[in-house]
Amino acid sequence: MGKGASLVAAAERLHWLRLIRTENVGPVTFRQLLSRFGSAQAAMEALPSLLKRTGSAPRITSQMQAEDELAGLEKFGARVVLSCDADYPPHLGFISGAPPVLTLAGGDNLDWRRTVGMVGARNASSAGIKMTRLLASDLGARGYTLVSGLARGIDAAAHRASLETGTVAVLAGGFDQIYPDENIPLAHDILDHGGALLTEMPLGWEPRARDFPRRNRLVSGLSLGIVVVEAAKRSGSLITARMALEQNRDVFAVPGSPLDPRAEGGNALIQQGAKLITNAEDIIESLGSADPSRQALFDRQWEPEPEEMGTDADPADANDAERLRSLLGTAPIEVDELLRQTGLSAATMQMVLLELDLAGEIEWSSGQLVAKRYR
Repeated sequence: MGKGASLVAAAERLHWLRLIRTENVGPVTFRQLLSRFGSAQAAMEALPSLLKRTGSAPRITSQMQAEDELAGLEKFGARVVLSCDADYPPHLGFISGAPPVLTLAGGDNLDWRRTVGMVGARNASSAGIKMTRLLASDLGARGYTLVSGLARGIDAAAHRASLETGTVAVLAGGFDQIYPDENIPLAHDILDHGGALLTEMPLGWEPRARDFPRRNRLVSGLSLGIVVVEAAKRSGSLITARMALEQNRDVFAVPGSPLDPRAEGGNALIQQGAKLITNAEDIIESLGSADPSRQALFDRQWEPEPEEMGTDADPADANDAERLRSLLGTAPIEVDELLRQTGLSAATMQMVLLELDLAGEIEWSSGQLVAKRYR
């Protein structure tokens, strides 16, 4: 995947970066704003009045801050990739809440369509490390690009075993906040061998606990399937496997001893229907027909149909927002159900949801489901 051409002009690209870096603007909100206002520039111009109505004051990223980030990324040999760019990773566009903006370094000659994710325990056993190296090297030799999260243990072993054939490390923080520190040399090795580093987080972002599940959804979203080598019952690797299942990816697991706690998660996945594997050929055989583009893995992010939008873009009144707040709980609910219960028009519903989202009051899941944000 080389540095493909973009249909978005340089000035609008800067507004895309400003918009996604603005506080409380996530992937779903970003697309709602683009749908409503037609461009990132128009959305940025509309934000102050929208925020004034919410009574909140989230940080709006300035043009200078966005320009500083672009300049900083250049120092790391990284670039901004928009979801409409030719070099946006192809499988990632088929997940719910796909990031509209990524920062990417390297990877120009990787095969981003033949990708396998590999995850597992940080405190991996020697047998787990050996199995990871065998699987990763064999998959690489067969033309697959390995994707993982640059963590200790299984992740690091997968990256090292696929340096020569191609690997992608997905970061939980910014390019200048690689975690853990001990894997910074490995990150440099990945780039030196033609691999890629990728993140949706800005420069300076130090990863927090909540950022690792966000990273995990990208590891699975970039991949045709996910391989779990070792995982405890409650682990980030199982979160990645769950996300892969939600994204309609294949999930593979290496069986382990019932006496080893590091094997409990993988064995449980097999009991629940994950494909038991003992070699790379087991994976390759299953992935032969895998293609996320053949089906919609999720319902699209909710937005009114064009004919429902009308020409009146004025925000809804306070009563509409209060009516919606009263119906929202911590359990996700479909927007279509909220439309039925409130009697609001689709265009008004979109504006109310935008205002609540920008105020940090709601959160989205699976694109169509919304819930009150737990505080």
